[in-house]
Amino acid sequence: MIVKRQTKRSGSVYDVRLRDPAGHVYTRTFRTRREAERFESTEKAARVQGAWIDPRRASNRLEDVAREWLASNPAKKGSTLARDTSIVENHIVPALGRSPVGQITQADVQRLVNTWAQRLGGRTVRRQYAVLSAIMAFAIDTDRIGRSPCRRIKFPEADPVEHVIVTPEQLTALARAVGPDSTAMVYLGAVLGLRWGECAGLRVGGIDFLARTVGIATQLTRGVHGRMVTGAPKWNSRRTLAAPAELVDLLAIHLHRRGLTGADPDALVFASPDGNGLHYGNWRRRVWLPACAEVDLPDLQFKMLRTANATAMVALSVDIKTVQTRVGHRRATTTLEIYAQPTKAADRAAADALGAYFLGAQAPGVRQNESGDERNNPARAIDARWLPGRTTSEGPDEAGDTPSDQGEQEGGATWIRTTDLSIISAAL
Repeated sequence: MIVKRQTKRSGSVYDVRLRDPAGHVYTRTFRTRREAERFESTEKAARVQGAWIDPRRASNRLEDVAREWLASNPAKKGSTLARDTSIVENHIVPALGRSPVGQITQADVQRLVNTWAQRLGGRTVRRQYAVLSAIMAFAIDTDRIGRSPCRRIKFPEADPVEHVIVTPEQLTALARAVGPDSTAMVYLGAVLGLRWGECAGLRVGGIDFLARTVGIATQLTRGVHGRMVTGAPKWNSRRTLAAPAELVDLLAIHLHRRGLTGADPDALVFASPDGNGLHYGNWRRRVWLPACAEVDLPDLQFKMLRTANATAMVALSVDIKTVQTRVGHRRATTTLEIYAQPTKAADRAAADALGAYFLGAQAPGVRQNESGDERNNPARAIDARWLPGRTTSEGPDEAGDTPSDQGEQEGGATWIRTTDLSIISAAL
């Protein structure tokens, strides 16, 4: 219903009085009848379509919606909650906190992203935007807005992730520099690829000395206000990893130093001097940073030991599924894009293999094999993989490969696998 009334300040105005689905009356005032009629028809149409939004809820301030969103997910890990709370309080609320959630536009969000981009890196900007987008999605789910303003937002370019690849020599020096209480932790990070929180949350009962395995069931991470909390590993990546005998022996020595045995299955493998669980901030400041400075690796982060772990496994031709499982990633793409870094040795091996394939003995100025034996020519070995009907001089028993009559038939040609698979692997 539209009601016209007179006011001293504005003259004639038009009140639109409607009832929400619960039967409560709500009113909106407009200066012209046309605006009032448009609002009334829009509200009625939205109710019929099931897309009606209570205008009073759309007037809730963003800071109130954000805090409600923070408390809405009981399954959120303490470390994630702490990070999201920091982003809300320090980057979102100061900029848009007092704005009604229903009045925030796409342009407002783009301006905020542009402001962040002036002083923060591309990855940080995207992380903060992801929190704002999640808050707006929550506003839709709670019938505060009908459409999110977080759409078609342009972001700054994210710099590629560059990690320090720790060499075995640097790892040995670092393990000595951190001191005997943390030596085994450094090797767990590099050899097994454990996160710092997984090392700090490791229990004596998780180590099987006979089977030479380490089980990761919990992690210790920072929660709200910096308090350390125990929970499931990231991505719920509980796993049991085979460990080399040398690492198992090192863990046995570590437990002996602490006076722990298999009779203490719930005891933490690593603890602070007072016997309690480690606090990341204290451990980093008192142990890690001084050790990194001592071995001249000032920019090294503990998570870069995981990078060295994943990179080494890929370089050693461990299949990607095993790499993904051992480092505890939910997707193999994360393993390849972030943690498995290229190495100079792998680059050189690829260059040599490509040179052998494309140049080989056919390139001008390249010396021919004195014996004339094509089996010792890598380019010829690779050629044998793709040439129809070509066979190597060795029989299947000698070469350990598929005989010619068992190869794949395509278009009448027999495709023979080469014995030099290592060169093909490096080239690919």
